[in-house]
Amino acid sequence: MVMEDVFEKLRALQDILSEKITLERDIQEIPKLLTTQEELLSRLKKSFIEKNQDYEKAKLSEGDFRNLLALAESDREKAEKNMDSISTQREYEALDKEIRDATEKEQQYRKELQREERVLADLDEQMKQNASLIEQQEKELTDRRAGNDAEVAEKNAKVAALGVDEQTLIPGLDPEVLFKFERIIRNKGGRGIVAIKGGVCMGCHMILPAQFANMVRKREEIVFCPYCSRILFYEESDQGEEEFFDNEDAGTLADLDDMEDDEYDEDEEEEEKVNIDYDE
Repeated sequence: MVMEDVFEKLRALQDILSEKITLERDIQEIPKLLTTQEELLSRLKKSFIEKNQDYEKAKLSEGDFRNLLALAESDREKAEKNMDSISTQREYEALDKEIRDATEKEQQYRKELQREERVLADLDEQMKQNASLIEQQEKELTDRRAGNDAEVAEKNAKVAALGVDEQTLIPGLDPEVLFKFERIIRNKGGRGIVAIKGGVCMGCHMILPAQFANMVRKREEIVFCPYCSRILFYEESDQGEEEFFDNEDAGTLADLDDMEDDEYDEDEEEEEKVNIDYDE
């Protein structure tokens, strides 16, 4: 196959793989948004349970103060009735103290009761708000789950269609080159094949040795950038490149010999694997 045809195929394949990889990553992210919303709903339900427990405690406390208030009122009323039957100063003073003590307790218990009633009212309002939020979140979760299923199915369909297009471009291309090419696209922001202009890689903008750039210019084989690992193709710069390619001081291929063996070590560390079942 003519190298220009190979480059054309790789450029077309780059667009397909880039979109495909983006879709695959989107499919991975979709469940994460659902998980976040599920965690929010879980926190709301936990808060509702805690407030309900506080409400029950306040309800018991309110009942206790209501009973104590009733007893204090009863003691005061009984002492006031006994005032009609006293005959001595000492009896009067004792009953008067009893009435004052009962009245003081009555006032204290009434304040405590009113405080507990306010606590109950606040908790009741908070529980109503929580219940409303829980109902809203549950509805949104149901809608999101249905929407997520539809979105994932739609994206999987697009991935499958891109896979078909990808298969039409693969024939005639070296499988090892294809393997490296896809890894490069995954790790290099969707760009796996770039031009070399004026002796500079347009992917990483590093200056390449003249002999190396000449090899790219000849278009006799697939050449990878020794710095960013992208596939290179020659593109004439606006000023022309004759002077650059005749410059013997620009470096030679010997400068790059030590780099070829570990060309993809860094990429292997960065590689993010995405496993998608396209048949679902």
